[in-house]
Amino acid sequence: MEKIKLVSFAKIELKKAFLELKEGKFEEKNLYNFINRAIGDLKENPFSGVKIPKKLWPKKYIKEYKITNLWKYNLPNAWRLVYTLIGDEVKIVSMILEWGNHKDYERRFSY
Repeated sequence: MEKIKLVSFAKIELKKAFLELKEGKFEEKNLYNFINRAIGDLKENPFSGVKIPKKLWPKKYIKEYKITNLWKYNLPNAWRLVYTLIGDEVKIVSMILEWGNHKDYERRFSY
């Protein structure tokens, strides 16, 4: 039996922010399309991102989301989508934690 693959947002505010991108300016609409494409890819293959080593996990994610794994999906124009995987024998959910540009990503991960 193949697992059910879903994509969700960690917080309702994050989903609202994603949906608002669709109505924004050109750059925001592009970002919406990039994230939407990533969501499609994650529904097909939740492991399509790059696994982030545990020693690099921001404490914010560990404390706030109790993560046991962390992944990044590289979007065009140096944007990053950060997500974690949760699931069981039947389903796997890619839980989007946040997205940001390269500078924000480097700041979050203390690079």
